[in-house]
Amino acid sequence: MPSVVGLLEQRELTARRRVDALREEADRIQAELVAAEQEWNEWIIARSRVGEVLSPGEENVVGPDAAEEPSDRGEPPALPASSQAAKPKSVVPMWRVGLARSALSTDYQRIVQALADRRRLGQGPLNCQEMASCFGLDPVPAKIEALRSKAKRLTARGWLAEPAPGRFTLAKAVAGPGGGS
Repeated sequence: MPSVVGLLEQRELTARRRVDALREEADRIQAELVAAEQEWNEWIIARSRVGEVLSPGEENVVGPDAAEEPSDRGEPPALPASSQAAKPKSVVPMWRVGLARSALSTDYQRIVQALADRRRLGQGPLNCQEMASCFGLDPVPAKIEALRSKAKRLTARGWLAEPAPGRFTLAKAVAGPGGGS
């Protein structure tokens, strides 16, 4: 007859294997999502540029503060002139000159602001566990991984840099004069 401890260890091992498999699948899906969002943003930009070129009689140059046309899905690309934060769950826009932090949702703005404050104070990069404590979050794996996902997304979009694995700081362009403010 098997021992109770042996049965528990067997079930624990099965559960751990399932968690590992799901994490691998989540990482794969996250990577696919980043690539798909990048492609989507490129198509939005391409459509916008073609629209500018083909629009009859418009000779004024559109600056970085001008609003872009809404996409066919009814969701506009990031609008830099907005004084409110982007809606939660909105796409993180690629960073470009003149794009304000307000184009980001509140969670992303908090990350960028925390790193901007550290740069202003002459402090180095932050890891996600340090970010969690800065934001008053419990340092549990779920919260840390959520922050890591957001920081990686900001890095992929040009808002942040990752000078060392798992350590994040503002990208040089964002931190430059007037960048991302």
